[in-house]
Amino acid sequence: MTEPRNRVLTECIASRWVRVHTAIVLFFLVAPILAIIPLSFNSGSYFSYPLQGFSLRWYEQALTSPDWQRSLLNSIGIGAASTLIATCLGTLAALGLSRSQFPLRSIIMPIIISPMIVPIVVVAAGFYLIFAPLGLVNSYPGVIFAHAALGTPFVVITVTASLLSFDQSLLRAASGLGATPWIAFRRVTLPLITPAVATGSVFAFATSFDEVIVILFIGGPDQRTVPRQMWSGIRDSIDPSILAVATMLIVFAVLLFASINWLRGRAAAASRGLV
Repeated sequence: MTEPRNRVLTECIASRWVRVHTAIVLFFLVAPILAIIPLSFNSGSYFSYPLQGFSLRWYEQALTSPDWQRSLLNSIGIGAASTLIATCLGTLAALGLSRSQFPLRSIIMPIIISPMIVPIVVVAAGFYLIFAPLGLVNSYPGVIFAHAALGTPFVVITVTASLLSFDQSLLRAASGLGATPWIAFRRVTLPLITPAVATGSVFAFATSFDEVIVILFIGGPDQRTVPRQMWSGIRDSIDPSILAVATMLIVFAVLLFASINWLRGRAAAASRGLV
């Protein structure tokens, strides 16, 4: 009797230690982010505690400022266009790489995901050297293409992971029933991988929306996005409205994370044939 009790006690202590350790790690990661939120409601003009009072003045300034409005529209437009390109290219690449007979797959895959591995400053410098002779620097197409290249690896990874569990016999059955490859893809493959494609699209949009280094290299005054506006606000002058924008971006990131989890659940259910 003593040994089972000791085992149960040990497991209980280990379980509580894991929970405490996890809570400490989460607090360490989230505390710097949570510290920003109260400051966004500060009535004072300084980034410091204690708060001088409660006010929504910085939210009003951020939402009514022409510079912030233009930056938000730029971020949404560039993010949407780059996400569309990244989703199409990433899905096509994943479909090709998922084929077992695809040549040089082990070499091409690392090249595709290299923007996720190589330091972003190096990637941005490379974009500048390539786009400058083509006249794409300080232009919307240049920024969109660059952000699409950064977002494509996320689509490739998520769609490839979904295709690994895809039942290829479904395509053979569709072919046996007279379906062309395009019809088989549109009616069989695409519905099953749609949650993975949507998840990759969310990651691609988040990558574009949060990117600042590339926009500093190849973007001009007309292509000023929210991250670049925040960068300018910190560098040129201490603008407390940055805290309000940062808080709204945190809420936006939480919503994106929730949508990604929902899409992952849909993808898992689709792979089990439940939807």
